[in-house]
Amino acid sequence: MRDVSSEIAACIKHALAEDLGSGDATTNAIVFPGLKIHGDIIAKQNGIIAGLDVAAKVFFTLDETVVFETNVSEGERVADGAVVAKLFGPARALLSAERTALNFLGRMSGIATLTKQFVDKVAGTSAKILDTRKTAPGLRVIDKLSVLRGGGHNHRQGLFDMILIKDNHIAAAGSLAQAVHRVRDCGTNLEIEIEAASLQDVEAGIELGIQRILLDNMSLTMMKEAVKLTGKRAKLEASGNVTLESVREIADTGVDYISVGALTHSAKVFDVSLKFDQLEAAHS
Repeated sequence: MRDVSSEIAACIKHALAEDLGSGDATTNAIVFPGLKIHGDIIAKQNGIIAGLDVAAKVFFTLDETVVFETNVSEGERVADGAVVAKLFGPARALLSAERTALNFLGRMSGIATLTKQFVDKVAGTSAKILDTRKTAPGLRVIDKLSVLRGGGHNHRQGLFDMILIKDNHIAAAGSLAQAVHRVRDCGTNLEIEIEAASLQDVEAGIELGIQRILLDNMSLTMMKEAVKLTGKRAKLEASGNVTLESVREIADTGVDYISVGALTHSAKVFDVSLKFDQLEAAHS
């Protein structure tokens, strides 16, 4: 995966600015500058933890002296009540960064938890679970990192790193063949994938030498036929309203990938809390 540290730092900076504005009025009015506190981040449900490093960077952004110690690894399954990290540092920084840090950790762990459920459902098949571009605006790097930590795989990061010819592109070009020819004529070396709504589309893609085909909202029967038709000459990606209840049957058709928009647009936020105690060295 490409280096995304600068993108994550930008997400954190924006999130903190959104929350802090001109400053944490409550904390700054009540908490003395010299006060230091300990804290535990606690999982409030069973699931997969993801984003502890991002949460830590939130605290470090406000104060580099914060101590952040993790008790679990990224992508690890935890139980309700588990202490996943311990903190120590200036109370003002910890209190001001708390909500932003937990927002990132909760969102990332929720996506990772749902992703792992899908991954477990297709275990033993050759299918890989993919995300989509249905991410929160401004948080794509965060959402897609969460999918990886849940055991899934990333589809394209955006419109820039892969060619995906969909129905509207075909309509604009006049035909699938014309759309493919225009892409190839432009000199790009990006991977080309086409969207297929029928077996005729699949066959047309094979004749054009396309090596990756998205099966859009096809029935299980059509997917099985598409697998037979391609004969491993192209990678097949199933897409469209995939659920935990349907994903295993889809995987059993023999497709190579299953893209699931729900991973990032419908994951429930993982419940985490931060409990502070042990006040030290308060100064007036």
